[in-house]
Amino acid sequence: MIESNPEAGHPFDRLTPDVVLDALASVGLRGDGRLQALSSYENRVYQVHLEDGQQVVAKFYRPARWTQAQILEEHAFADELMAAEVPVVGPLRLQAATLHAFAGFWFCVAPRRGGRAPELDDEEVLEWIGRFLARLHLVGQWRPFEVRPALDLQSYGLAARDWLLANDFVSPEVRSQWRQACDEALNLVKAHTVLTGQDSPLRKLRLHGDCHPGNILWTPMDAPAAADPGPHFVDLDDARMGPAVQDLWMLLSGERAQQTYQLSCLLQGYEQIRDFDRRELSLIEPLRTLRMIHYSAWLAQRWDDPAFPRNFPWFGSTDYWREQLLALHEQIEAMQQPALMA
Repeated sequence: MIESNPEAGHPFDRLTPDVVLDALASVGLRGDGRLQALSSYENRVYQVHLEDGQQVVAKFYRPARWTQAQILEEHAFADELMAAEVPVVGPLRLQAATLHAFAGFWFCVAPRRGGRAPELDDEEVLEWIGRFLARLHLVGQWRPFEVRPALDLQSYGLAARDWLLANDFVSPEVRSQWRQACDEALNLVKAHTVLTGQDSPLRKLRLHGDCHPGNILWTPMDAPAAADPGPHFVDLDDARMGPAVQDLWMLLSGERAQQTYQLSCLLQGYEQIRDFDRRELSLIEPLRTLRMIHYSAWLAQRWDDPAFPRNFPWFGSTDYWREQLLALHEQIEAMQQPALMA
């Protein structure tokens, strides 16, 4: 188990370019000195140019977030998906391993994959993504995760709420109103037993877990030298057990009519490959509520990382918490409305 030393500053302060290059050299990859930091706040991710002209992506995991066993379970899932020809960008096996330790960090190396954000107003794109998500879920249902957590009310909702209140992150001006609204929202989530850990007729399976548009790289059919067009899923860092709809709802945006159209297109592709239990559509707003509360706690729990105050300067202000209070009231109303239909 890799542990961090709180007296040495934030662990990522030690992750200098030299450490990154030395880590790669320890697994036989010689960088030419060119590093590009990619957009990632939870971990540190770099595009690295190698001396032989290739490019790879090196990911250094946030210390103490996942255990070695939990990371290896993520990698095993990626291996299963790639073996089933699901377009997931997983870690390379170097020196007979996908996970490596160096200077107090767990890290892995993946091939560089180009692509752009998918056009989620395009019916064909949505159907294509739906088909590949169904293929991902077919593999995900083969067996459960043993050591990775589940997406549930306790971890994403109750624990997040309690941590924010116990550590005085909620602005005093709205603290009591926020707690009241949060409690009301979480009580509505409790009605969905699949999210509470209780027996449920809805099935849980291994998920991507964070399937928003930024984690899908799209290669168009007419791209130069496009050997494998279509969607490619990246970043299984949040892979966990949960309902299939978790990997669908974050691809929806706009007003209800637009979301209904997008959902219909996704499911049109999805159901060509795998059955989808329409009862899960009632989980969309509860899942959105849990993600919202969890996101605030995630920001607060990472506040000692210099990257967070620098990139999220608005977090923690009274205006921020007033906006969260308003959003909670909107979610309370949304969870009492009929579910999206497709």
